[in-house]
Amino acid sequence: MRNQQSTFRRALAVVAVTVAATGMPAVAMAATPTASTPTASTPTASTTAASADELTTLVTLVNEERAKAGCAAVTVNEKLTKAAQDHSQDMADHGTLSHTGSDGSSFTDRYERVGYSWSTGGENIAAGYTTPESVMAGWMASSGHKANILNCAFEEIGVGLAQSGNYWTQDFGTAR
Repeated sequence: MRNQQSTFRRALAVVAVTVAATGMPAVAMAATPTASTPTASTPTASTTAASADELTTLVTLVNEERAKAGCAAVTVNEKLTKAAQDHSQDMADHGTLSHTGSDGSSFTDRYERVGYSWSTGGENIAAGYTTPESVMAGWMASSGHKANILNCAFEEIGVGLAQSGNYWTQDFGTAR
């Protein structure tokens, strides 16, 4: 019998918000969890930030997929990166996978908190994936996540990873 503490439930969640001409957001949300999968090692009690190489790799993978679909590359935005990293850390600290922060915030609240003025945005989250390649494969296998990645209206991205539990966040946006 597997030790439950040495397994993670790999999960994905997606949300996208587009502001219509009226300025009112329209929200769509879907969650697609997958089966429990053992990890290569048991996480430590401390949570550390991801290496810059992992985050750069993730952005490169996003832009490779976007190029295949005829979309322009997204550029890294420092404010979206802070929002994404803070949310990944919050999920890791609380052991949750949710678009709602522990303080009740939505991803758009977090955008505004870091000073990102947005006209359209979306967020992908996941947990339990140990590499940028594996989390991208999971997201690309999910129609909702794939739609965010391949949304040609998005111009900027921020990515975050809290390594204890491998909590990933992609925040997409187009500034006003």
